[in-house]
Amino acid sequence: MSVDGDVRRLRTEADEPGWEVDPDDDWGVAVIATVGRQLKLRREAVGMRAAEFGEAVGYGEDLVYKIEGGKRIPRPEYLDMADEALGAGGLIAAMKEDVKKVRYPKKVRDLAQMEARAVEIGVYECCNIAGLLQTSDHTRALLESWQPAYSPEDLERRVAARIARRSVFERSPAPALSFVLEEATLRRRVGGTMVRREQFERLLEVGLFNNVTLQVMPMDSGAHPGMGGRIEVLKFEDGTAVARSDGAFSGRPTSDPKQLRILELRYGTIRAQALPPRESLAFIEQLLGET
Repeated sequence: MSVDGDVRRLRTEADEPGWEVDPDDDWGVAVIATVGRQLKLRREAVGMRAAEFGEAVGYGEDLVYKIEGGKRIPRPEYLDMADEALGAGGLIAAMKEDVKKVRYPKKVRDLAQMEARAVEIGVYECCNIAGLLQTSDHTRALLESWQPAYSPEDLERRVAARIARRSVFERSPAPALSFVLEEATLRRRVGGTMVRREQFERLLEVGLFNNVTLQVMPMDSGAHPGMGGRIEVLKFEDGTAVARSDGAFSGRPTSDPKQLRILELRYGTIRAQALPPRESLAFIEQLLGET
């Protein structure tokens, strides 16, 4: 095994932690099983043994078998190299888009799908800056503090999943987005100085979008309905809606009209108590100057 005379180390399972398929993700399991089956059929059709194929794409034989058996999620570059090695003419590489979605945790993927359909999104965050507003470095700094610690691979997987949700800002027509953030979360020193500066700059950038309303709940405000936890309300073009709150209805998404009215009332009250958008942006700009 050599490339230009140098010994090449094949990637093994130990090199790729965190790339297992979630057994509770039925769609993901089906996608990865189909991809693995296609890889195996094409490899066998060209008469290439697993070890030989693994050498061609830079992976160990055991990992090749796990990917073909639907037990591991292949990297995008694995599919590119497999396409070339097997002469698939782009058919294997074309599967990258679905495989990319499977990489994201099911809970995050489901949320992103709802956000992609929503015409209105309202979010109140009491402990963190809302995920849709986070920079990748801010997200990474947050997730690095969690216990038990994520593996490096799983950490980057979760960062990528959260940042992918930001595509909601690129939709046309654009949805109406509103956010209420607690002052305390903005003052918390997540990451270093540059991470905080870039996060504040991102908030100021998004806050100027015509379809975005960004508000800050000052620390000297009185008690409000959001003190029980995060609230998110999504409304869709067909008039339906879904909402969830950490402090209500077991934290599960709900479409029940009565429960929706309660969460909409709570969110509306929170917005009424928060600083107006213009004052909120001025406050964030002040924090940026202090950083």
